[in-house]
Amino acid sequence: MTSTTIRGIPVTFPFPPYDIQVNYMEKVLECLQERQNGVLESPTGTGKTLSLLCASLAWLEMKKAQIQAQRHTLSEDFLKELNIISGENSTRGLLGTPTIIYASRTHTQLSQAMQELKRTCYNHMKACVIGSREQMCVHQEVLNEKSNALKVHLCRLKVRERSCMYYNKVEKKKLDPEITQLSVVDIEDLVKLGQNHKFCPYYMAKELKQSADIVFTPYNYLLDPKTRKALGLELANNVVILDEGHNIEKVCEESASIQIKSTDITLCIDEVTAVMKALSEDVVIDFNDKEVPKDFTAEELCVLKEMLLNFEKALDEIALTSTNAEGTYFEGNYIFGMFEKAGIYDRNLHQVQNLLEKIVQFLATANDGPFARKGAGLQLFSDLLAIAYASLTPQFKEKIQKCYKVHIAMEENRKKVSDDWLTKATSKSKCRVLSYWCFSPGFGMNMLMDQGVHCVILTSGTLAPLKPLISELELNVGVRIENPHIVTGEQVCVKILTKGPDNEPLNCNYQNRSNPNYLRSLGQVIMNLIRFIPHGVLIFFPSYPIMQTCQQAWQESGIWNTINQTKPIFVEPRDKPTFAVAMNEYYTKINDPSIRGAVFMGVCRGKVSEGLDFADVNGRAVFIVGLPYPPLKDPKIILKKRYLDVCNAKDKEYLRGDDWYSLEATRAINQAIGRVIRHKNDYGAIILLDSRFTNPRVQSNLSLWLRKHIKIMQNFGSTVKDLRVFFQNAETKMPRSVLKAKDENIPSSSCNQRSGNFDFSTSSISLGSPSTSDANLVNIHKRKSNSGASLAKKQKITMVANKSTTLPLEAAISEFIVMAKKVLSNEVFAEFLKAMTDYRNNYDLGELKESLNRIFLTRHSQRYLIRAIEPYIKNEQKSEFIEYCDSMR
Repeated sequence: MTSTTIRGIPVTFPFPPYDIQVNYMEKVLECLQERQNGVLESPTGTGKTLSLLCASLAWLEMKKAQIQAQRHTLSEDFLKELNIISGENSTRGLLGTPTIIYASRTHTQLSQAMQELKRTCYNHMKACVIGSREQMCVHQEVLNEKSNALKVHLCRLKVRERSCMYYNKVEKKKLDPEITQLSVVDIEDLVKLGQNHKFCPYYMAKELKQSADIVFTPYNYLLDPKTRKALGLELANNVVILDEGHNIEKVCEESASIQIKSTDITLCIDEVTAVMKALSEDVVIDFNDKEVPKDFTAEELCVLKEMLLNFEKALDEIALTSTNAEGTYFEGNYIFGMFEKAGIYDRNLHQVQNLLEKIVQFLATANDGPFARKGAGLQLFSDLLAIAYASLTPQFKEKIQKCYKVHIAMEENRKKVSDDWLTKATSKSKCRVLSYWCFSPGFGMNMLMDQGVHCVILTSGTLAPLKPLISELELNVGVRIENPHIVTGEQVCVKILTKGPDNEPLNCNYQNRSNPNYLRSLGQVIMNLIRFIPHGVLIFFPSYPIMQTCQQAWQESGIWNTINQTKPIFVEPRDKPTFAVAMNEYYTKINDPSIRGAVFMGVCRGKVSEGLDFADVNGRAVFIVGLPYPPLKDPKIILKKRYLDVCNAKDKEYLRGDDWYSLEATRAINQAIGRVIRHKNDYGAIILLDSRFTNPRVQSNLSLWLRKHIKIMQNFGSTVKDLRVFFQNAETKMPRSVLKAKDENIPSSSCNQRSGNFDFSTSSISLGSPSTSDANLVNIHKRKSNSGASLAKKQKITMVANKSTTLPLEAAISEFIVMAKKVLSNEVFAEFLKAMTDYRNNYDLGELKESLNRIFLTRHSQRYLIRAIEPYIKNEQKSEFIEYCDSMR
């Protein structure tokens, strides 16, 4: 450990800090000492997170010492009064002791930050992480609920009735020395403790938060006022750190946006009608052998149903300028006119919201029968009200007019792929989709700043250009920095290839991306270059459909097989369990000295390109195929560009719409590039496979540290020569890295997952065509409706909760099957699916293993699919299956 004094504060670092780390920590301390907001950029691999934690906790440690000294000047009687008034832990706020709230995009990134904290000398300070019930709940009945909203309501009901034994033990266990003496506690630690000591990890985390020096939380918990209130996240006088802040604009917008369909409104009406029938027929609805208290009357239900019918009518009567997804749009305050037509006004808003909450709570108690949806529609409508009426002030509604758009469109019919074993003919009538979109990141940021925070520190490896970012966030920034990278030119090789070996232009634009000549040439580039690249190689595509198109073309031409023989290929799946398995298998291949490494194909903005660490041998090169522009004709993209053009006309600090559109692509590329070259002694190659990278406008948006290393290649032979020389020199001059799998970076796939119960029935699985399955290019809806299943038509309603049923994992299975179909040929996939279906019918593990042997005996690089089956194997057969998996490695 090394101690360095920065701005009068001794900061202890695990090793002597580099100059750029000292500069970065100086800016962090300036923000904290001067109560100034900061925007701090430091490239991935420069020790940003470690510097951020050490500087902020060193400041907090000194601040606490100063406040402790002040306490001695206060009388004991006064301190006792404070404890009585505010509770013992809350005195830290009254006495001016701040808490650091450290936010990032995902729990995986938070987990990495907590691991960094454990490496420092500040690991004695109190730290906890805020997670969701889905991650932390240990009550099996609550976990069995499919919908997160229903998990919340069922949990709250059990807490209110004190029927959850885990919650009931929190009050006593929080005083246990085993809990009070904890320092850095992550989700896994707390869940294990909760399971062992029979207390609720979720509510224990809320208790630990009260005395924590630093609280780790995802962005959306912090920026969503409703979630923030539910979690008790106090912001007044506290420091807010937004790490990996390149996503903060989108997160701010999405936390204030929502989408609801006409089928959701219909579902709301059905749900209210079913409850009305239950009340009129005096049906007893049981929960835990108790009659559920009804906090509403039949008259209130009638009024609510009338409101919903009127809202449905108002939505249906809107004249659309287009009958497809383009739809029509209105200014933000149009939504209030729709609510008024439904009979919802400022004066009765709270009564309506309270009634909705009571009914959803009531429905959450039911486990069977006609309440199959359990209030999903009503919960979504309640969310719409909460966002639209986040405040009732005139100033708020004025901002709504400027920052929001109401978009109405007909839902697009998804095209079906003709596939006997995956689809069944279904026809679903079109419905209207109401999207309530926020286009101002500053809208959400202002609501955060209004809480009276000490300061906000926004940091990432890819924030530039800073001026338009600061303007859009409407953040008063007093401190900023753009750090260079820590590596030298000998450690970075950046090439732009405009043509393939056959002189075919490399351009993955819309017109050319399906061109057979382009696809063949692109494949030949990758096939030839990976021969000269040691160990791990990452290939990033603009979207899943484009990746799938390339994969199919290369499989047909034989290029795929050639690459696979050089380095086994892994393809990024969309679901978490299969993704974790694929990553583990990739790292296993990298660590296998008998193999020349491996290739992992992913997409920009996907799981691999954001937040994962491919240091050293895990990622020696990254190929970028094309530019991941958002879909140009997407209505939200069109409206966002128009919004920015209006803002730019008034204030030139704002980006123009076209500039924002270009920046969206290059920011995603910068993030993907950041997966390699992770520390001072790391090295790697960055290959940009598209002629559009030669455009100065595109290059100007790439990371500043990267630009000076760019070389545009005139012929393919020179590229091969340069790459070979680069890696020969780097392997000679740089320290030899130790082969090591980065398991800590892989998202956990075992969080409360139920096993041995899956359904491979063909009717439950469908594949969209490549053109319609591209939901990953721009994730523009925070909340997605789950409507579709109508309520069963029964006259009598009797619901008893102690029926034990286990729900199938349809969503995870569908993702798994889709991923398998992408990796395997049609013939092999049909055999694979049959093996899964046969196992589902007879649970004969021996027969399943025989089938898997036939399929994967000669397909070594695809054997990670076997491990991905594990969550769906019966519990009593798991140990045998795991042994089989190990034997197939």
